[in-house]
Amino acid sequence: MKRIAALIGRTAVSCWHHGSPHFPPLPAWTPGPPYTCPQIRHLAAKQNKGQFKGQKIKSKPVKLEKQQKQEVEIKQRMTVSELAKAMNKDIDHVYEALLNTDVILDEMEPDTMLEEKWIKEAVKRSGMKHKWAKLVETKVRENKDIQRQPPPDPAQLVPRAPVVTIMGHVDHGKTTLLDSLRKSQIAAQEAGGITQHIGAFRVELPSGEKITFLDTPGHAAFSAMRARGAMVTDIVILVVAADDGVMNQTTESIQHAKKAKVPIIVAVNKCDKPQADPQRVKEELVGHDVVCEEFGGEIQAIHVSALKGDNLLELAEATVTLAEVLELKGDPTGLVEGTVIESRSDKGKGPVTTAIIQRGTLRKGCTLVAGKCWAKVRFMFDEYDQTVSEAGPSIPVEIVGWKDLPSAGEEILEVESEQRAREVVEWRSYMEEQDKMKEDLQAIEAKQKQHQESYKKDRESMAHLSWRQRRAALYRANKHKLSHRLSEKTETEELTLPIIVKGDVDGSVEAILNILESYDADDQCELDVVHFGVGDISERDITLAETFSGEASVLATFDVTIGKKKIPVAGCRVQKGQLDKKMKFRLIRGRNILWEGSVTTLKHLKDDVLTVKTGMECGLSLDNEELEYKPGDEIICYSESEIKQKISWDPGF
Repeated sequence: MKRIAALIGRTAVSCWHHGSPHFPPLPAWTPGPPYTCPQIRHLAAKQNKGQFKGQKIKSKPVKLEKQQKQEVEIKQRMTVSELAKAMNKDIDHVYEALLNTDVILDEMEPDTMLEEKWIKEAVKRSGMKHKWAKLVETKVRENKDIQRQPPPDPAQLVPRAPVVTIMGHVDHGKTTLLDSLRKSQIAAQEAGGITQHIGAFRVELPSGEKITFLDTPGHAAFSAMRARGAMVTDIVILVVAADDGVMNQTTESIQHAKKAKVPIIVAVNKCDKPQADPQRVKEELVGHDVVCEEFGGEIQAIHVSALKGDNLLELAEATVTLAEVLELKGDPTGLVEGTVIESRSDKGKGPVTTAIIQRGTLRKGCTLVAGKCWAKVRFMFDEYDQTVSEAGPSIPVEIVGWKDLPSAGEEILEVESEQRAREVVEWRSYMEEQDKMKEDLQAIEAKQKQHQESYKKDRESMAHLSWRQRRAALYRANKHKLSHRLSEKTETEELTLPIIVKGDVDGSVEAILNILESYDADDQCELDVVHFGVGDISERDITLAETFSGEASVLATFDVTIGKKKIPVAGCRVQKGQLDKKMKFRLIRGRNILWEGSVTTLKHLKDDVLTVKTGMECGLSLDNEELEYKPGDEIICYSESEIKQKISWDPGF
C-alpha cells in the first residue's frame, strides 16, 4: 500500500499519529535545511476498495434520487386550453412549447384542436411525460330523429286551397296587390315601403274559393326568403311593373320558381300609368323562357292595377282555375306536418312562428318539433290576430308555445309526447356538434398540410446552410413571436367595422347575414358581426355596439398595498374580444354604467401587459380608486373614431 494516496476533492481527512497501532510507523524525521519549518501533511485515502493491514473500511452507497417527471393525462384530440389544464399550466406555456414547430401559432386560439403528435411534443418539451387517459367505452347512440310519414292513402285526400307566393322586383307593387286583395293596410306599415318579412294571409273570394298568399320581399338582400317561399308554394304570381319591365329580382324570382318546379302566372301591374307598356314587358319575359299565352306559351298574363283595383278578380279567378288543373289535395288526418314561414319574439306571447300546415290538423295541445326547437301548442292565431281552434292543410297560422325560436324554413313535425320532442331535439343538437367537429378537424388538417408544405420549402431553401446558420435563420424568422406573450395580440393598423344585426323576425336577420357573407373587401375594411338576434333594439345592444372591442367579467376583487395606499384590483376573465390598455374602458353593473375612463394597471399573471385576449385571466385597476368592484360586473373597452371610408363592395341594392 502506498503511503501517499491521491487527494480527492474535499472528502473526510484522516490524521495519522506516530506510533498508532493501526497504521505502519512513519520513518524518522530528518532536519531540513536551515530556516525551514517542520510540516505535517494531512492525507486522504481512497475508501472505494482495498484495505489496510486486514482492516476493512466500510462505506455506505450514495443513492442519487431520480427526479420524477410529471405525468400528463392526454387524449387523441385535445384543445389548447384542455392541454394547458392537464399540464397544470397556463395557455401561454403551451404556445411557447410549440415554438419552432409546424404549428401555426398566429392562428391558434384556446379552443383550437391539436393533433396527437403536437400534444406529445408540447408535453415532451415541457419536461413531462404523457400517459393515455382511460378510454371510456362509448356506445353507439341510437338515432332518435323523426322523419316525415309515408305518403297518405289517396282515399283520405281532400281538396285544399292553393298556396300562392307573390314575387317580383322591389317597388313593383306586390304589397299593394295583396293589400287590395285582402282589404287591409299592410303597405302603410312597411318600413320605407319595402316588405320586411314574409307574411302569410288567407283570402276568400266572392265566389267562395279560398287562396293562401305568401308575400315575399323584393329587396336584393332577401333572396333566401324568396327561395323559401317558392319551396312551400303551389303557384307563383310574378308581379312586373308595366312602366319598368324585367329587373334583377324579377329574373331571380323566375329562377326560384323554375327550381321549385312551380307554375307561374304573370301580373303586369301599374297598367294605369301613362308610360305603361305591357306588351314590352311580355316580350322581355320571353327572353327568360317565360312565354305567355298570346305568344304560344301556357303562362297566363293578367293586366292589373293594384292601386286602383283593376282586374284583380280576373287575377284571382286565373289562380283558382290553375289550382283546379293542378288538382291540389291534402290529408287532414294523422300527425301534423308543416313549414315555418317566419319566426319572431313577441313581448306578450314569447317565441312565435308563422307556419303553413301541409298535412294533418293542428290543434291546441299538440307537441311539435322544428329543427332544434320544440313546442307545446298553447294558442293559435290567424292573420287578423284572432284565436283559432284548429288549422288544416294550406292554412297559415301563428303558433304560440315554442320553448326556443326556430329558424324560418324549418320543417315542422308532430310527435306523440314532450319526452319524445326532447329526445329529437337532443339528438339533432348532438349530430350538429358532431358535424361541426368533423368540419373543424378537416379545416385544421387542411391548414396544417398547407403550413407543412410551406415549412418544407423553407427548410429546403436552407439546405445548403450549416446547422448553426439554419438555427440562426430560424431564430431571426421567429424572433417577432418571442417579443411578446403569445396570449396577447399585437396591435394592427387594419380597419374593422363591427356590426350588430337585429330584426323583427328571424328571416330578415337570416337574409341580412346572407348578404353580408358576400362581402369581398376585407383588404380595405374587415366586417365583424359582433352580435345578431331577433327582437327590439335594447340598451344592451346600444352599449354593445359602442363597446365592440372587449368584454371581461369580474370574478373576484382584492386590494393591493402600494406605499401607504390600498388600490382596489379586479380579477377578470376576458369573455370576448381583447382588452387593450390603450383603449377607453367602461364598468357596467346590470344595465347601469358606473364609470368610464382608462386603466392604470393591466397584468397577466405577474407580468405587465398591453393586451389580454379571449379566455385569459388578468388583474386590472382603473383610474378611479374609489370604485368598488363586485363579482359579475362587466368591464368593456372601446375606441372612438370617425373616419369616412369608401369600399368597392356592391351589396346589390
